[in-house]
Amino acid sequence: MRLLRGLHTIPADFPGCVATIGNFDGLHLGHQGILNALKAESQKLGVPTLVMMFEPQPKEFFAPEAAPARLANLREKLQDLEAAGADYVLCLPFNQALRSMSAQSFIHDILVNALAVRHLIVGDDFRFGCDRSGDYHALAAAGREHGFSVQDTPTLELDSERVSSTRVRSELKVNNLSRVAHLLGRPYRMSGRVIYGRQLGRQLNTPTANVMVRRSKLPFTGVYAVQATIEESGRQFTGVANIGVKPTVAGQPEPSLEVHVFDFNGDLYHRHLTVEFMHKIRDEQKFAGIEQLQAAIENDKQSARDYFAAAKSSV
Repeated sequence: MRLLRGLHTIPADFPGCVATIGNFDGLHLGHQGILNALKAESQKLGVPTLVMMFEPQPKEFFAPEAAPARLANLREKLQDLEAAGADYVLCLPFNQALRSMSAQSFIHDILVNALAVRHLIVGDDFRFGCDRSGDYHALAAAGREHGFSVQDTPTLELDSERVSSTRVRSELKVNNLSRVAHLLGRPYRMSGRVIYGRQLGRQLNTPTANVMVRRSKLPFTGVYAVQATIEESGRQFTGVANIGVKPTVAGQPEPSLEVHVFDFNGDLYHRHLTVEFMHKIRDEQKFAGIEQLQAAIENDKQSARDYFAAAKSSV
């Protein structure tokens, strides 16, 4: 997969494409259906697939405080799209210039002139251009004029409800991890580089990997039994993780993911860790002091080991 950061990075010999536009946050089964439809058209027309997205996401640009928590940061999103077989990802900066672009300019300058789109898949509620003046019907009319076809996003429902990133967030908030895995086609996960933290875990006999989550908001918080994969080697481990803002430890609250990996001896600093959330142990909470925190951590570790032992025996 090739990442294009801005229109100026599109190669001069770009062969045209079949494209889709969206946030693709979390890459749930609905997103995967869109990419499968895109690949089918790609094979039919003999041109590559392209996913167009924006950074920041439009809601983050217009109302950052009200924007929902991301299910995936940019790196995770790109990893998911590559695994799903996308040929190109065009990431456009959502700034005042793009926000002020007219719908007709978006069609002619980007879709027609820059990308030579042959087939486009978007939702029938898709809006674009300044004041959201462009819509599905405008795209379909432009397609008839410029020789590209426009397809409505395939709708996927599970349990009589539409699969969406909003639904995934809602299930995460109520701790329905099995339903989340059903919507995603896999357990929910986060990944990032391991960086130096306060190293308090070592003092509590529970060394932790401090994983950079690169999010301003978290979709959920708590203590979880997790499966962790070291990306560089592919080695997999079980463990226990705290995701939240570390309320017992003084300091500036900020999103944090700390993972204690079971039965691992080695250095994880600067490596990338993928963390799959398998089972919630408890809510994140503030303890009266370090002794109570340490006792809770020991209970969390045992609870996670018990969960994985039970899961293994049930197979």
